[in-house]
Amino acid sequence: MSGLKKPKAIKTGDRIGLIAPSSPVSRPDRVEESVKKLEEFGFEVTVGDSCYGRYGYLAGEDSLRAEDINGMFADPSIDAIVCIRGGYGTPRIIDQLDYEMIERNPKLFVGYSDITTLHIALNQKCKMITLHSPMPASDMLRDFDEYSIKGFLQAISSPEPLGEMKNPEGEEIQCLVAGVATGSIIGGNLSLIAATLGTPYEIDTKGKLLFLEDIDEEPYSIDRMLSQLRLAGKLEDCNGIILGDWNNCVPRDVSKPSLTLQEVFQDLLVPTGKPIICNVKAGHCKPTMTLPLGVEAILDADQCQLTITESATV
Repeated sequence: MSGLKKPKAIKTGDRIGLIAPSSPVSRPDRVEESVKKLEEFGFEVTVGDSCYGRYGYLAGEDSLRAEDINGMFADPSIDAIVCIRGGYGTPRIIDQLDYEMIERNPKLFVGYSDITTLHIALNQKCKMITLHSPMPASDMLRDFDEYSIKGFLQAISSPEPLGEMKNPEGEEIQCLVAGVATGSIIGGNLSLIAATLGTPYEIDTKGKLLFLEDIDEEPYSIDRMLSQLRLAGKLEDCNGIILGDWNNCVPRDVSKPSLTLQEVFQDLLVPTGKPIICNVKAGHCKPTMTLPLGVEAILDADQCQLTITESATV
């Protein structure tokens, strides 16, 4: 068992705190649509001020976004916290959170992409399990498919281990390096993981299963960030690697020479000798799975399987 604090599974009628810790929603009506979607799933919703905030590319000034996170964790009427979207902004507020208070008040915390910074901090500083999961404004308002809905609702409401994490039909998990590894899952968006290095919030991969995904990054950029993780010892420290979705991570200018993403993985990840699976449909993709972070799992690359063996909630 991971030893991390497990938030309470939520049920119909529980209250979700909706926050925007990163970028603003494109239109105010998308906040109302997001609330309606969560209400359709049977939850009450409290909307944080950050959801209506706007400060350039941020959903309000840093203090507003940080106060929303702290306030939602401190409020006993809030049963879970859902990020409305990602974008950019969490690295600016990560040192403004009250981690001691949050550790005393564990709650389901849901999001992905830029939210990776918060997942790492909550996993490591608060010893709390979180969910790498689709978000309302980004994923749920249009074409929220049955696979993604089922995975999301099961993860937030079931106190049982999620078991084998199966891809959507027609998408096969693949083996990059054979072998079997165990450990708790940590990680998320590669760009945000790399940004933690050299800070007090640096990702700790020792004995863990490292999950990586990204979007709109060219192969040379993925190369640079994976090289940074390698040089920082993060690839050597981990027990195994889970490669998620890499949406639009292709060369922009096809007239210029480039490595493919697969060649980057072959050059930088395969030599680690760690068990590695790829094409796990988690990240900036549709359909997408909800993946618990901080829970114990088995990565069986021989069988192309990822199995969650520990419950994420109580």
